[in-house]
Amino acid sequence: MADESDSKPTPLGIYDKPEQPKVTGIEVVAVGLSFVWLAGTVLFFLVLKPDTSGDVDSLRFMMTLLAIFMPVAMIWVAATAARSSRVMREESTRLQAAIDAMRRTYVAQTQGARPQGGLEPSVAKKLDEIAAATRKTETALATFSTTRDRDTGIRKTPEPAPPSDDGADQGLLALGTPAEELSPPLPRNDFITALNFPETADDKEGFAALRKALRDRQSAALIQASQDVLTLLSQDGIYMDDLRPDLARPEIWRRFAAGERGRAIAALGGIRDRSSLALAAGRMKQDPIFRDAAHHFLRRFDKSFIEFEETASDSEIAALADTRTARAFMLLGRVAGIFD
Repeated sequence: MADESDSKPTPLGIYDKPEQPKVTGIEVVAVGLSFVWLAGTVLFFLVLKPDTSGDVDSLRFMMTLLAIFMPVAMIWVAATAARSSRVMREESTRLQAAIDAMRRTYVAQTQGARPQGGLEPSVAKKLDEIAAATRKTETALATFSTTRDRDTGIRKTPEPAPPSDDGADQGLLALGTPAEELSPPLPRNDFITALNFPETADDKEGFAALRKALRDRQSAALIQASQDVLTLLSQDGIYMDDLRPDLARPEIWRRFAAGERGRAIAALGGIRDRSSLALAAGRMKQDPIFRDAAHHFLRRFDKSFIEFEETASDSEIAALADTRTARAFMLLGRVAGIFD
């Protein structure tokens, strides 16, 4: 059976001018007050018969007319103002309803047109340039304490196994050796670039780093988990490019990699945007799919960062902390209570 919402036409009444009644309560009250006032004047001049023995001059006649009809005119001016005020309130209500309907239609069309598995849209070119300049400046501040640049990959190169003493000819690798052990480790620069995802469709360097990272099993798992949560967050209008977190020092990240949790690493939760935190927290409580994806992403980020930290310099840790993936970790980490 077809959906009932599809069979009903869109209510366009909010865009039509409502038909106003000819006579309203305001006019009835105005007529009543006018009748009471005129009846009072008739009672005054005809029944009470004030002294009119003197000469009636034009000035006295005009003042009498003003005394009789001026209150009636003021009554109808007040009635007209009251009716105009009511019409303005009704027009304001209709306009607000029309704006709300247009906003809901726009949000529905935007969410329907957004690809489910694609990367999040980038910001304007000028904002990209400003953000890149900011990242370079903040990353440069951490280079003075670089002391751990020992290797080029995100994981240490495994040491060769000691030679066997049994004298038998053995292969270089035992049976069951994982395939990733046969390939060189992923360079840290490519790993960081892949976690930030390509800036634009023309970002050849970003796509090249992303392809390299996807060939590494553990890096690919983190990137897939990050892409899933970024896509889910974008459905609520939360984009990492809009967040400006307070960046923590590299030693705080190293303490996180060493296993510390709670307030000792609270500086890592640098996301302060209240609306994003509230939306993510509400989604975490109400949407089990989002909750599972968020917890899976936090576990993958934890495991991957521990391996990355073993060989990374302080400047590389600072660069990773400014990626879209790291910002998602800061946001979801605060929502999940990692930094409490």
